[in-house]
Parts: sequence; structure tokens; C-alpha cells
Amino acid sequence: MTDTTSSSSGQQPGSSTDSSTGTAAGPTPAAPGGPAGAVAGFVVGGWRRFRSLPLPMRLTAYVALGLVLLLVLATATATVLVRRPLPQTSGVVEVAGLDGEVEVLRDEHGIAQIYADTMGDLARGQGYVHAQDRFFEMDVRRHATAGRLAELFGEEAVESDAYVRTMGWRRVAEKEVALLTPDTRAFLEAYADGVNAYLDDRGTSTISVEYTVLGLGGLDYQPEDWTPVDSLAWLKAMAWDLRGNMGDEIDRVLSADAVGAERAAQLFPAYPYGEVTPIVTQGAVVDQVYEQDAERGQTRLPLRPGFEADQHDALRDLRDGLERMPAWLGRGEGIGSNSWVVSGELTESGDPLLANDPHLGTSLPGVWTQMGLHCRDVGPQCPLDVSGFTFSGVPGVIIGHNADVAWGFTNLGPDVADLFVERVSGEDVLRDGELRPLRIREEVIRVQGGEDVRITVRTGSHGPLVSDVAEQIAEVADVASGRLGTIVPEGDEAAVALQWTALQPGTTADAILALNLATDWDSFRAAAADFEAPAQNLVYADTEGHIGYQAPGRIPIRKSGNDGKLPSAGWLPENDWTGSTVPYDALPSVLDPDEGFVVTANQAVVGPDYPYFLTDDWDRGARSERIRDLLTQRFEAGPVDADDMLEVQLDTRNPMAPVLVPHLLDVPLDRGYADDGQELLGDWDFSQPAEGEHSAAAAYYNVVWANLLRLVFDDELPADLAADGGQRWMAVVTDLLDEPDDPWWDDVVTEEVETRDDTLARAMLEARDELVRRQARDAESWTWGHLHRLDLRSATLGESGIGPVEALLNRDDWGVGGGSAIVDATSWDAAEGYAVTAAPSMRLVTSPGDWDASRWVNLTGVSGHPASEHYTDQTDLWADGETLPWRFGDEAVEDATEDRLVLQPPD
Repeated sequence: MTDTTSSSSGQQPGSSTDSSTGTAAGPTPAAPGGPAGAVAGFVVGGWRRFRSLPLPMRLTAYVALGLVLLLVLATATATVLVRRPLPQTSGVVEVAGLDGEVEVLRDEHGIAQIYADTMGDLARGQGYVHAQDRFFEMDVRRHATAGRLAELFGEEAVESDAYVRTMGWRRVAEKEVALLTPDTRAFLEAYADGVNAYLDDRGTSTISVEYTVLGLGGLDYQPEDWTPVDSLAWLKAMAWDLRGNMGDEIDRVLSADAVGAERAAQLFPAYPYGEVTPIVTQGAVVDQVYEQDAERGQTRLPLRPGFEADQHDALRDLRDGLERMPAWLGRGEGIGSNSWVVSGELTESGDPLLANDPHLGTSLPGVWTQMGLHCRDVGPQCPLDVSGFTFSGVPGVIIGHNADVAWGFTNLGPDVADLFVERVSGEDVLRDGELRPLRIREEVIRVQGGEDVRITVRTGSHGPLVSDVAEQIAEVADVASGRLGTIVPEGDEAAVALQWTALQPGTTADAILALNLATDWDSFRAAAADFEAPAQNLVYADTEGHIGYQAPGRIPIRKSGNDGKLPSAGWLPENDWTGSTVPYDALPSVLDPDEGFVVTANQAVVGPDYPYFLTDDWDRGARSERIRDLLTQRFEAGPVDADDMLEVQLDTRNPMAPVLVPHLLDVPLDRGYADDGQELLGDWDFSQPAEGEHSAAAAYYNVVWANLLRLVFDDELPADLAADGGQRWMAVVTDLLDEPDDPWWDDVVTEEVETRDDTLARAMLEARDELVRRQARDAESWTWGHLHRLDLRSATLGESGIGPVEALLNRDDWGVGGGSAIVDATSWDAAEGYAVTAAPSMRLVTSPGDWDASRWVNLTGVSGHPASEHYTDQTDLWADGETLPWRFGDEAVEDATEDRLVLQPPD
């Protein structure tokens, strides 16, 4: 690779260009008069006076000056090191492997639109730009998904590496390559070529400042070439983050162990099917095909067999094992999303509108980076013309639109992972009355600065034994007793296996490229058929005026009818999956629904009469019902536009407040200090803005809520089951409010027997004291944004504990509105504090009638370099509820271009 023009997005360190004038800077000649002459005279006179000082004073001054010069030199050196990785964004670069010239046009936010003449060159250009902006993030991801983080970060990463190695994410990805279409494989390979062209002949200090920091810590490292498997493996991490109800499966067992089955059942209320509108409100399955015009009750498939599901009395600390996975790989809990699509019959323009804002854990850089991929002449040989949100490391656009169709995602959330307790004897596992051999392999984890770690991975018919790599999971010697119907014989062991659809090779990468190329509803549905994991709700709109919804995904059918709510006995064949999945054509879908709109916010896709079991652990519908209400109100007022869609995305109304506040207001408190906060609730509209009117009430309410959960549940539940305050806990407390003498209200630590109102009063008084400590005595001056902070932290070195490194990589302290189970879903964990833990990772509104009228914004920015102006340049906009123009057409892109980089083949 040869740079033929050395122009970039920012002036490189060491340049001799004056930043204020753009001209060559040199010594200013002395002048006999004027300002320069005055300065020269002052310097000469000052030097003479300094020479006349006593020697000790002069020596002290010399030492001080030397320290200042060393500090300046160190600062300058650090600046050079931090800015060195900033990519070239204008000029010409020769890139091996290209068929022709590739143009990379960037706007004022660094968002790249890539133009080429072939599909291969578009993929190479995308790989090159992703590597320019975010290679360290890509490299960390591939180490994580291969179970090799310890090679970069040392022994602290060994446990998560062992977990990933045991599940075998990369081994699955390696098998997937052969399943993909030739076009997808070629696209992945060309993308890898682009990444490697950027890496070619570059030292790590020119790729990312994080490598420089790691090098100072002793890491001797040069990145390996990128491969298609590296891209495919990251899709496993996204599937893990969105895997469904595994956390609830564990918590049900642990809760029953702590408080008994009857009281534990109160903590997992049944899904309120009659109170929440499903995503698809029409149609039924007829002969294994979902027909949107069929009447409910026409189902011709038998329901699941009625075997009783086996249950455990105890499964010790399995949750702790899952917590060993890095938080930035996802917990699979508390994550949701909003999307909806509106027919042109209800819009001001007469064309559809599609809105989407996926909710994911916060990180820096954010998970998304915006980009466009455009064939100069769109046709059979080069059909791609697409723009949207991409994953660095994965070719194509994940969510966005092309010239014909737009699509968005929310998590479908089906139960695609089950835990099985296995009886293991030596190298065998009990299966249907017989001992069958386990598959056993050895893995070696290389550890930076330490000794290699060897692990043994054992796999049975249900999947890998995850209990082998988590110490707490291994404490399951008694799990096979009680209702499992047997006791593990002495000398044998009880182990826990994970069966998960994403551990079977799939074709999701085919779906991504096919979605990018879809031209209508039929080609869109055909593309979605390959989207196997993670299973998603797909909303759709096109330039012909159609809107639609499709549920894709590989969803298992369980042989016994076990609903997956609890771990099962692995030795009983009636607990198995059948080996079949819900037929794609039987999954719910609808084109141009009768209502004229579709809302998805992780609620149930269909009603309980649907013949296949998907899950019962849906989101309980607070967000979806609020979105439907807001849209309906706007439809009644007249046609809607993109601004209406954006306003709905920013709604902060708390769904629990209308239920709890009347009870809080009924509790008598002493006048003055004690009831100052309570008084705020009387005029509260239940919104949760960061600042301004109603923010003080929101702050008080949320502190009351956190204290209430602690007082009600912490005295009986262990710390790892503490109430996080999300939508499930809102349902639990809603039910308890109607039972003022329920034992949950009593604090078992005290001698008194507390009732509901006793506990509500104590929660309010303690919230009053807490807010005085945290903010001010004056209740009117409290704000929710002061408590509810968004801190963006680098997931690796940003948690190093080294102050200067954290200061370099992290960006903190945005006060934001919203909250858990709210449309503006800035979630927080009531057991941990008020800081944002997950948030809308981006927001978009697409307008198929005029693509250039679409809007978008990212949580962070497109760059992964902390010295870049695009590191977090969209976060202020995001926090203020603003968006950017989403330019798509050639003219609009050209008008917005600030930097133009040409990638060309070598001569």
C-alpha cells in the first residue's frame, strides 16, 4: 500500500502548518517597533535581570524550567501517539486487490459513503474503512469470540475465554463458511481483503492508541490477517446478547430455593396476554403456513404434547457462571428495542414511515457505525445501493434501507436456549437408561504475562457442559434430587449442559447480504428466511407503499412440550428437543395489515392460540402499548410525519408510576421535611425528563422505587437475585399493591410485622434523605438527570483502573431522561444505582417516499479513535433527542461531502 497524497481529516502531529492561518509557520522576525519590538525588548531586559539574581535562586528556576519542559515534551509525545492512528480521509491511496477506483466520501460527522463499480470493491472499501475507524474494536471482538482475550489482557480474561471456548463460538463459525452461498463467501472474502490492505505494513501504533498502551504494559503483538470466520463469529456474540430467557430460567430455580416455590411464583407473573396487543393482530396458522387473512381458531395443528416438565429444587449459582462473560458481550437480560412502521394512508406524505431504536448495553465506541455502500451503476453485475447501520467487522448493512425497501429489527426473544442437568459417570453421560460417551477435547488458553491455561471441554447430546468452566456452576451435586426423580450415585457427578440454536452452524450471513439486495416484499421474506440467530422481529416498508412484518429465526420444537422455564433432566428423552424447528412459513407475518401500522417492542408476537411455543417470557408490553397509544392519538389528530415518529421515540412516561403513585400519596407523612418529596408527586404527569418541569418529581419517584424494591425483597432474596426494577419487577409490585398484608411487605429482620403502607412510608422517608445527600435539601431543585447519568466507557482499557488511560478512552457524564420499561429506554439497575446500563443504541426514521428525508443518529460516533472529533460527536445530539439528515441520493451525498478519499489499484 502506498500513500500518494498525505492529506487527512486532521493536521498530523509534527506538521509545520499554523493552525490559525493554514500557512507555513516560522520564526517571527524582530521589528524595531510595534508589538514584536516590544516583546523583543521585554525578553532581553528580563534575561539581564534574571542573570543578576543569586545563584541558588537561578538553580531553582533552572530545575523548575526543566520540569516544565519535560512535562511539555511528555504532553507533546502523548499527543503524537494518540493522534498517530487517525486515518487518512482525503487524497489518494493505492490498495492492492482492487478492480478499480473506490471513492470514500465522508460528511461532517465522518460518516462514509462508499462508491465502486463491483460488489467485490464495495466490500473491500467497507473493510478498509471499518479498519481505518475501528480496527482495535474489531480485533478485540474476534479475540473475544475465539476465547482469546487473555492473549491481549492477561489472566483476568481467562474465565470468559474458557466459557467461550467451551461453547465453541469460533468452531461453529468455521463450519458456517461452507454453508454460505458463493456470493456471500465472496463478499466476506473481499471484505477481509480490504481490512488486510489497511493493516498491510502498518505498525500497531499507527492502527490504534490502545495497542500503544498495551505495548507499554509489555504486550508484543502484531494483528493477524482478518478472515471471513472473524466476521461470522461476531454474529454469535450478538446472538448471545439476544438469546432469550436463560436468565429467567436460572432465576426461577434460585428464587424457589430461597423462598419456596409458591412465593417464587409471585416473582414471575404470567404474561398478560389479554392486556397487551400482540405484534400481529390478524391471521392464523393453516397447514403449517401463517395466513394473515385466516380467522383465529382455524389452526389445524395439534398443540404440544402434555408431558409434565421436570423441575429442579436447586441449581446453585448458575447465574454467577453467566456473569463471567464480559458485560460488553451482553447479558441477554434487560435488552429490548422499539420499532414500528406506518402505512402511507396515515402519513402526511402519503408514503410509509419506519422507525427503529434498538436498546443495547452502552459502550464506547458504540456497537453501530453508519455507512453507505453504492454501486455507481446499479445493475445485475453490481446491484448494491444501501445505507444504514453496520457492525464493524461484518460486511454489509445490518439495519437500514436500499433504493427500494427499508427494514428495522427488534429482538423476537424466543426461547432458543435450554439448560439440562446431566448425570455424568467418568467420560460417559446417562442417556435414556444407557451411558453414552462424551465428546472431549483439550483447549489451551495463552495468557499475556502468565502461564498457559489448559481446559477440558466436554460435550454431550444436549451441548457443552458449561459447569466445567464455572466454579459456581459446578456446585450442583444435589440438583438431581427431589422432583428430578433420582439421586446422583456416589462417584458420579451432576453437570449442566447448554443447548442453544446458535451453536448449530447457520446462514445468517446470507440473510444480511440478501436483505441489502431485496427489492420487494417477496425478496425481503426470502432473505429473512436465512436469518436464523438471533431471531428478530423484522418490520418492512417499501417505495411502492407497502408495509409489513416478518418473524424469522431458528426456534426449536420441544418434544415433551416443556416450556423451557426451568432446567430439565438431560437423561430423560421426553425432555429433548425434537430436532425440528418452527417452519419459517408458519412464523407470524403480515403485509399491509388492516390497522395500517405495526408496533414491535418485544411484546408477544401473537396470542396464546398460536400452535407453536415461542416463549412466555415476553416483555410485558408497557412500551408497546404506550407506542400504540401515542400513535393512535396522532392518527386521530391527522396525518403524521417523521417528527411525530421521533417524538414518540423520546417519550419518557413511566408505566409503573400511575399504579404506584396513588398508593404513595395515600400514606400520611409528617408535614415539612418528610413530605416535601411526596408533595411533588401530586402534580406529576409521570414523565421523566432529565431537567425542567417534572424532573424533580421523577427523581424522587425513582429513588423511592429503588428503596422500595430493596426494602421489600433484599431481606429474603440473595444479592444475585436483587430486584433490578425492570418490567418484570413492575408487574410483581403491581400485584403486591393489592395485597397490603402479603408477607413480602414484612421485613423479616425486624421484630415488627410491616404492612404495605409501613414499607411505602419508609421508602419515601429514606428516599428523602438519600436525595438530600446526593443533591440538595430543597426538593424543587432535584433533577432526574443529575442521578440518571450516561457514562460511556471503553469496554477494555477503559476499565483498567489506570487514571490517565481511562481519561483518554472514556467519555462520561451526560444527564438523560427516560428509564427502564419506558419508550425512551435508558435502563438502570435499581440494585446498583441510577446510572444508565442500556439505552437506544441508535435512532432512525426512514422515509421510503423520499430517502433523503430520513433521519438517524448514533449513540457515540463512527470513530473508535479517542483523538478523533468523531469519537462521540453524535452523543450530544442523541442525548438532546436530535437527529442528523440521512443522505442517500448521489446529489445529497455529494453536497454533504467534507472529505474525499480515493482508493485505487497499484500501477
